[in-house]
Parts: sequence; structure tokens; C-alpha cells
Amino acid sequence: MGLAGLAGRSLAFFAPDAEGEWSELERDGVAYPVLTREFWTARQRQAANLHEVSYRACYKPQLPRLFIEKLTGPGELVYDPFAGRGTTAVEAALLGRRVASNDINPLSRLLAEPRLDPPDPAAVAARLERIPRVGAEGGGPDLSMFFHPDTEAEIRALRAWFLERSGTGAEDGVDRWIRMVATNRLTGHSPGFFSVYTLPPNQAAGPEQQRKINRKRGQEPPYRDCRALILRKTRQLLAGLDAGTLGRLRAAAGSARFSTGDAGRTPELEDGSVALTVTSPPFLDVVQYAQDNWLRCWFNGLDAGAVGAGITLARRLEDWSAAMARVFRELFRITRPGGHVAFEVGEIRGGTLRLEEAVLPLGLEAGFQCLGVLVNQQAFTKTAHIWGIDNNRSGTNSNRIVLLRK
Repeated sequence: MGLAGLAGRSLAFFAPDAEGEWSELERDGVAYPVLTREFWTARQRQAANLHEVSYRACYKPQLPRLFIEKLTGPGELVYDPFAGRGTTAVEAALLGRRVASNDINPLSRLLAEPRLDPPDPAAVAARLERIPRVGAEGGGPDLSMFFHPDTEAEIRALRAWFLERSGTGAEDGVDRWIRMVATNRLTGHSPGFFSVYTLPPNQAAGPEQQRKINRKRGQEPPYRDCRALILRKTRQLLAGLDAGTLGRLRAAAGSARFSTGDAGRTPELEDGSVALTVTSPPFLDVVQYAQDNWLRCWFNGLDAGAVGAGITLARRLEDWSAAMARVFRELFRITRPGGHVAFEVGEIRGGTLRLEEAVLPLGLEAGFQCLGVLVNQQAFTKTAHIWGIDNNRSGTNSNRIVLLRK
């Protein structure tokens, strides 16, 4: 069958207005359609405020929304095996779908799960009044290059509260929310964070790197009121959530499945239970998750080295493909007949390696049909600039999604 026939059968409903550029990706003599266009706006902050939680290499909420709206109905199960900050899970819950979420990094669950059951800001304020501002023991890493001494004392008191509450089983939804917000506010490049000016919040600088930033900018850490900043961020995240939306979130929270482990082995998910998977895996040698999250891990009592050791950071395509092959076999097991997988990858190594060309055969070998590849073509964004990328040909600023069906 020619390209036009394939396009008409598989991807045309993603371009109802007929706009877009059609090309093809050939595999074993079969031409799979590739549709390139702008599928969602390139403007920032065009989704629910609840998504505004920073995490390295996260995609925009509009990406999972595109597939959730077109390929699932209310109440169906949407899954992300490489959940990151929980973009797919939160967006699925906002749209009235059931949620399953997994990531090898335990920070993922800490950042995602509380946003399905957001508390009232008054409850957050009351809880913050109960948490001591000082009194926690010192020790651990030297954080003086990031925080004013009084701010650091508040951070250590928050940390001690959460570790004690989780260790005794007393932690509740309000605690988990505050912990999530505080984790997100640790360091950043505006007065809305606990720290002096530093790298963006999804890229934690190391102590020596921060000393250099301080010297270069002639800065010293100012005092930040942690309680006030947590409350301000809480109100920002909850802005725009009406009663209906909160109801959908809490309904999803009641049945949500959050797991921390290997995406290639998820026994907690039943055969044929997932209607749609939308995900983006760790890319080849692009992101150093342990390095980027060392301070967040410390705050939450996690071993950053152990967390990083479990994350796939393959430098050879063969090793990456072997790891992803296991994931695709597991996805085939848990996907219902007629269900879909939207697997997002980007161009890496200066655009010389396009991972969709490796993903497509992995999906086929696992038993899926390939409907084609969607390429979101968008304008340059500030997130891409942070990564040192200033056009649509150098990787992380482009979304390339292989769409599979069981």
C-alpha cells in the first residue's frame, strides 16, 4: 500500500484541516507515514497551572492531551512508565481518565501523586504553622552557598518534619502536598525559590559550581521565608481549578496506581488493562538525573547515587535499544486490544541520530502495529535555550512520537 493509503488509514485524523507535511519512514520494505506540523501551541503556560512543577526533560501537557483526547474515553486507563514529574498522569486525571504511573526515580511519585488530591490552601497554611521553623540537627551537606542561614534552618526543619512523619506513618495528604511544593522550591533563578540565584530548578548546581556563580554575580544568599513561598506556590498551582476539575482529580486519585521500579517489569498492572500509554524514555547520554536531583534527593532522605544508578543512561544505541525492547514487551502485555502507545523521543547528537528509527522496529518486534510518526514542529522556546539548543534540528526542542496500536 502506498504512502497516501497508509496516511489515510492511520494518521489523517491528526490533521483534519489537511495542514502538515507528509513524508515516510521505511522499514523492511514498508513505508510508514510521518506527519510534521504544529500539533499544539509553542507558547508557554497554556495548560493547567497544576503542571507547573519543574523536572528535567519533561514534555508539555499538550502532548499527552492530544493522544488522551483522541484515543481514549472517560474512565479508561492511561499509563506512563517513565513518568518524570507526572505530566501524563496529571493531564489524564484532569480529563477524567484513570491513571497508572511508574518511574525508577522515587522523586517522581513524590512530585506527581499529591497533585491528584490537592488540599485547600487554608489547610496548607494551618499545617505550616505546626511545622517548626528551627530546631533540626545540622550535618549533611554544606548548603551555605545556596541558602541564608535562617532559610537553611527552615529547610532543615521541614526536612526533619517530613522524614519523621513518613517514618512513623503519620504523613497525610497535606504533608505530601507541602513536601512536593517545598521540593520544587529548593533552588531556582528567581525570588520565588528558597535559594540565591542559581540554575533553573530542574538543574541543581553542585556546591562548587554555585560558589562560582556567587562570585561571578557578587551575590550572597538572601533570607527567603519558606512558609510564605510554599503558600504562594500552592495558590499558583491551584489557580483555575473549579469544582468539576477537582472532582475529576480526586476520582482519579482514588484508583491511581503509582509505582517506583523497572518499567520492563510491572506486575501490578494486569494483562490488557491499559488503553493508552504516553511516555518519553531516558534519552541516550543526554540527562544526568542523579546530578540534577542531588539536592532534592537529600531533602527527601533519598540516596541520589542509588537513584541515578537505576536510571537507564546508555551511551550506545545498542544498549539503549536492548533496555527499551524489554519495556515494549511489557507494554504489549498490559495494553488492551485496540489500545495505543505514543512513544515520544527527540533528535540527539546534533540531529544525526533520530531515535524514532530505533523505536519503530522495537514496537513491531514486540507485536504492535505502527501507525506512523508524528513530529511536532514548533518555534524556539526558552526551555530549549537552557539546553543550549536554538533551533528545531538539534533535539530536545522537537517532539517525535511513534504511534503504535495493539
